[in-house]
Amino acid sequence: MASLAKDIISASSMVDNKSSFFGSNVINQNLGRLCVNPVLIPLDRKRRLRKGVRTTTSVVVAAISEDLVKLVRVEKPVSFKVRAVLTVRNKVKEDLTETIVRKLDAFADQIGRNVVLELHSNDIDPKTRAPKKSKEAPLKDWSKKSNLKTERVNYTADILVDSEFGIPGAIAITNNHQKEFFLESIIIEGFACGPVHFPCNSWVQSYKDYSKPRVFFSNQPYLPHETPAGLRYLRDQELKDIRGDGEGVRKLSDRIYDYDVYNDLGNPDRGNEFIRPSLGGDKMPYPRRCRTGREPSNTDILAESRVEKPLPMYVPRDEQFEESKANAFSTGRLKAVLHNLLPSIVASISKKHDINSFSQLDSLYSKGVVLKLGLQDDLVKKLPLPKLVTRLHESSQGGGLLKYDTPKILSKDKFAWLRDDEFARQTIAGVNPVSIERLQVFPPVSQLDPDKYGSQESALREEHIIGHLNGMSVQQALEENKLFIIDYHDIYLPFLDRINALDGRKAYATRTIFFLNPSGTLMPVAIELSLPQALPGTESKRVVTPPADATSSWLWQLAKAHVCSNDAGVHQLVHHWLRTHASMEPFILAAHRQLSAMHPIYKLLDPHMRYTLEINALARQNLINADGVIEQCFTPGRYCMEMSAAAYKNWRFDLEGLPADLIRRGVAVRDPTKPHGLKLLVEDYPYASDGLMIWEAIQTWVRTYVNHYYPDSAHVCNDRELQAWYAESINVGHADLRNEDWWPTLADADDLTGILTTIIWLASAQHAALNFGQYPYGGYIPNRPPLMRRLLPDENDPEYMSFQDDPQKYFLSALPSLLQSTKYMAVVDTLSTHSPDEEYIGDRQQTDTWTGDSEIVEAFYSFSAEIQRIEKEIEKRNRDPSLKNRCGAGVLPYELLAPSSESGATCRGVPNSVSI
Repeated sequence: MASLAKDIISASSMVDNKSSFFGSNVINQNLGRLCVNPVLIPLDRKRRLRKGVRTTTSVVVAAISEDLVKLVRVEKPVSFKVRAVLTVRNKVKEDLTETIVRKLDAFADQIGRNVVLELHSNDIDPKTRAPKKSKEAPLKDWSKKSNLKTERVNYTADILVDSEFGIPGAIAITNNHQKEFFLESIIIEGFACGPVHFPCNSWVQSYKDYSKPRVFFSNQPYLPHETPAGLRYLRDQELKDIRGDGEGVRKLSDRIYDYDVYNDLGNPDRGNEFIRPSLGGDKMPYPRRCRTGREPSNTDILAESRVEKPLPMYVPRDEQFEESKANAFSTGRLKAVLHNLLPSIVASISKKHDINSFSQLDSLYSKGVVLKLGLQDDLVKKLPLPKLVTRLHESSQGGGLLKYDTPKILSKDKFAWLRDDEFARQTIAGVNPVSIERLQVFPPVSQLDPDKYGSQESALREEHIIGHLNGMSVQQALEENKLFIIDYHDIYLPFLDRINALDGRKAYATRTIFFLNPSGTLMPVAIELSLPQALPGTESKRVVTPPADATSSWLWQLAKAHVCSNDAGVHQLVHHWLRTHASMEPFILAAHRQLSAMHPIYKLLDPHMRYTLEINALARQNLINADGVIEQCFTPGRYCMEMSAAAYKNWRFDLEGLPADLIRRGVAVRDPTKPHGLKLLVEDYPYASDGLMIWEAIQTWVRTYVNHYYPDSAHVCNDRELQAWYAESINVGHADLRNEDWWPTLADADDLTGILTTIIWLASAQHAALNFGQYPYGGYIPNRPPLMRRLLPDENDPEYMSFQDDPQKYFLSALPSLLQSTKYMAVVDTLSTHSPDEEYIGDRQQTDTWTGDSEIVEAFYSFSAEIQRIEKEIEKRNRDPSLKNRCGAGVLPYELLAPSSESGATCRGVPNSVSI
């Protein structure tokens, strides 16, 4: 027995010495799992202990006998404190109510109504079989810092954990204040693994609005099957909360993502003229939008009731504009209101609605809105204007809020818009470079149903264009890929009877033929103008060709204006709104609903979803709604969104990527010997050549990212969140097209790379190319009129004589009225403007800590470096005199795909997302 006692004492001493060595070391390295109390362990468990080293480390074994037992002594867990540092973004400008509530919260914080934190470990507690949690800890310095005026404030909390806690994977925050706060990030310091980062960028609601603790996950990404045991429940519950139950009216503080049809564009309670069809469903297919749950209107149970400005539309709280963005947008909207307020008043007291002269248009930029109307200061003072407007007018005499910026189209050559080469150049380097196609059949053929729309044989003939083909025959020009077309015949013709019956609207279904010169520039060679056939045998089509005399010059100019008007409509309603804004919304809704914030694909997509739901909601409220800006300013009028829905029937996600779109339009062919594997048939095609560089950079970055997380197809197929996201995007978000066979499959890493590259391309570069040139090119109405009010005069028309007497007056009277022009200019000015908080491609918030994967951070820096290289290459191309579509006397450089920009309407810059 004495010998046994000696052995026990010796072993005990050994354990004490060993544990004293490991005690602090275990805490520092966060590896220790110290067991409680000395225990006797049968020898046959020896191997199991050693195999369990991953969860039970630094166990000291004292052998007593090979046959009996061995003695182990282990220490109790040691508690220690870690520090949480929360970065909260303050509101710069508070109203009185917000200031009072802030002070009340500071007082309440002192008496114990705090913001409380609780850490969640990656591990499960073996005793309770529940996730390990820390003790709750309040932020300890909120009341002291409540009066700080800085934009960002750091708050701290000391959180007590024990040495068995493991690595923190989530943090739960309970806001016991009355006011929400915007949490940018959290850093936990004190663990052996180093600082643990929690990117948040989210509003934390008061307990009154959200009774549960708000959960944020660390920046370590996990596929669903990799989720640590301690986080699995939180991951699933967070997604369940975000999806909601599909019931009830959404509050502005909610963070719930769900789907609905576009049944809120009309306002039947205002009268029959404000009734609009619901978009989405069998009758009129359309993508889905974010559900608000508002009550139905009083007169139509299927139409959602309206929320009119300035009341806010619901979008999930984190989707709303941040303060600097909201201020920039409000300033733009105020500018738009003021730009139209005075013209509206003048229009109501004056019969002179038309633009009288080109000099009157010029004065919009040089003298301002009021002066260009010929109003004297004493008349302004007599008008019943708000004091704010009067003061702004007085301050704008030297140039201020009521003066329009000179559009870029006028900056280098004031008369460039009149030239045919500039008219053609803008089809490949302007604000809508995605309509032009290679002409494959001449005359062009309509795809409309002849039983419904009659024979639609084109009036174009070889004799119309043969003199403009540089000595080629039409067949030769077709075979050598020299003929191109912008064909708006089939999209406009079904609507023309209704459009032309509207007051102040006149339109044709147009086709424009272009010839590719040896110099690499395009020239228009014929314009076909079509109307619905009124009676069998009546002439419904006419062809206008480049002019040979004064009269034909003005007719040609009018024909080009009608083409530009149609182009403006298709650009806005189809290429811009439908193909970037509306078609992206379902993918964004599904990402929030099905992908956890810790999912690597969510982290990849996150910057490309910013602000899109908010700007789309604002569009439903102010732009695309009944009698909204789009209906007032564009040719189709009240039929605008029906035209957009008609185009959706031909929308194909698999052809929305840039290479596929170029091939579909016949302007490129596959050629592995060429850069990007494509040969452009118009070599100097600025949008395409710059776009392909950005497309390839995005594709390379996405492929690197995807391959890192998905080494084989099994990982893709078995990722339940990923598959649910893609399936819901199609089956719910694009439900009306869910049965189409062209949807890409999602079975391996290549499939996923293609899908994600297309989404990121559409949200960033494609939207930028279509959006930020709207004011630079459209801000001068004659260059790009959004609507036309007169058809071309016919020799048999009574007004033909007035056209011959004063063709300039006739031309100006065919353009939008002064009020329509200024309203349109003000709106596209706002839409073309970058906000100060814009995030551009190659940048993202918390660049070093948005993910905990160092290899991916390094890959993102490589992507950023490639974007910077592309920007320099674009600058180089814009200085190359051989590229005549972007360099030359009076020619605007093509910068719409130049990645970076300052704030304002700069005609350049590629934001990460559809943010305006």
